[in-house]
Amino acid sequence: MDKKIAVISCSNACLDYIDHDYDIKIFRSTLHLGDEDYLDYIDISADEFYKRLEEDKSVFPSSSYFPLGKMIEMYENLVKEGYTHCIVISISQHMSGIYNASMMAAKEVPELEVYSFDSKTVTYPQALMALKASEMIKNNKEIPEILEELEYIRDNNKIYFAVKELTYLIKNGRLSTASGFIANTLKIKPVLHISKEGKVESFDKIRTFKKAINRLINLYVEETKGLNALPFIIHANNPETRDFIIERLKELNPELTEIPSVPLTAVVGAHGGPGTIGLGYYIQR
Repeated sequence: MDKKIAVISCSNACLDYIDHDYDIKIFRSTLHLGDEDYLDYIDISADEFYKRLEEDKSVFPSSSYFPLGKMIEMYENLVKEGYTHCIVISISQHMSGIYNASMMAAKEVPELEVYSFDSKTVTYPQALMALKASEMIKNNKEIPEILEELEYIRDNNKIYFAVKELTYLIKNGRLSTASGFIANTLKIKPVLHISKEGKVESFDKIRTFKKAINRLINLYVEETKGLNALPFIIHANNPETRDFIIERLKELNPELTEIPSVPLTAVVGAHGGPGTIGLGYYIQR
């Protein structure tokens, strides 16, 4: 029997904001705003979400991942559509339970051979993995070869980011309350990064947001010197800072003609808060 391979990612990859022609299925997380629930991107876009936060400071966002029952249903629908195999590319398991849930759900649908892949990251690099897997499937590549390529992307990308307020990371359990309290007290704007294990960790302590942005740029320049690096920017409704970084990177390297940028979808922005911006890179082969 011929293989028919599906690709599933989660909405944390921000694929909804990237133009592509692949049929990538999405485990959509839910955004909670007060008593209201919104399916990410379907019920509320990034722009709408950040506008809500600006309009009502009393509402604090949180999120929950795609329910196990819905994952099972999606797998069952794939079987009905003739799929025999499926690659699930999830947000880091240190940031969400999606990875483990995807494996639990797979046990309930034995007709579909599911490969759950922990991206150990979020947003653009996770999207790159889903897009690369889809491209390789289109080119009739075998699953072991696809997984090997996903591991390469996972091992060769980095994101540093700066937040305007630590409150969102602390309240949503992405940063320890103690370190957040100290940083807020001292008016520190930390530079954070996603570690090799896929955890959000403090990398450096900076006094102002502007200096934190310059630190992101310097880190990118230092770490990509002499390498075939693709830079990318992720941001939570912060086009001014995004444009500043793009302009600066192009000044430093005139050969950079296009620098991808994606908005942080609502369920990711709920953790970083408005104004959050990240600068990352992927070392291409």
